[in-house]
Amino acid sequence: MIKKLSSVLLLAGILAGTTMTSTLSFAQGKADKLGWKLGAQAYTFNRFTLAQALDKMDSVGVQYVECYNGQSIGNGIEGKFDWRMDAAKQDEVKAMFKEKNKKLVAYGVLSPASGLEWEQVFKFAKAMGIQVITAEPKRDHWDLISDLCNKYKIKVAIHDHPKPSHYWHPDSVLLAIQGRSKYMGACADIGHWVRSGMEPVDCIKKLKGHVLHLHFKDLNEKSPKAHDVIWGNGVCNMPAVLAELKSQNFKGMFSVEYEYNWDNSVPDVKESVKFWWDEVNKL
Repeated sequence: MIKKLSSVLLLAGILAGTTMTSTLSFAQGKADKLGWKLGAQAYTFNRFTLAQALDKMDSVGVQYVECYNGQSIGNGIEGKFDWRMDAAKQDEVKAMFKEKNKKLVAYGVLSPASGLEWEQVFKFAKAMGIQVITAEPKRDHWDLISDLCNKYKIKVAIHDHPKPSHYWHPDSVLLAIQGRSKYMGACADIGHWVRSGMEPVDCIKKLKGHVLHLHFKDLNEKSPKAHDVIWGNGVCNMPAVLAELKSQNFKGMFSVEYEYNWDNSVPDVKESVKFWWDEVNKL
């Protein structure tokens, strides 16, 4: 009887695993068709080196990466990830990404101080294969950035930190990109919108056709002091955001940016990733 029960439980486990794999495969097909990529902002793991962050991303099942300035590289490579890295160090970092089977897609959030620095950032992004620079640029640099976007065919997605940040409201982003390069748009940080007292779906609608990248997060409450929670358990209305992005034919990357439980966020991030795939599967 015990042997028979064990066999039944084993079979149930196998079937459950098969169903889960099948569901994920189906959702992956949907994401591919939509042109959606789920990745992570390395800042989620800023207590660790970039090499360790890539390993943590692997453990939660994401392969696409958004790096940020100033993270120690690790993996035997000296220094920090920065647009000022020389060509030799860039090659070392690219080799590390290849070794760890990760794809560097985005980089930010940046606020270069001068036109010269912006040119350096774009050259660095081109050399590293970066497709999207997330930034909060100075107003004086809008036209320059537009020209550089067209020159390098690299996107600049303007990010919204909460009030009193210059770009806290979608209208300020729309003003910055008006009449400028098609490669300029918004990096929609839906959690920061909530901190500024706005509804993410309304903001996405206002930015229709201009969202290039997302910092995806869910918050415990509508407050400037709110903190991240496992996706689907907060107030950001993620299913509605995903539905609106689908209706707008958004194509691009969702960066997991989980800014809570800093030293042990992997379990929360893993559950959040599962939520995202479950929701994509419903679209």
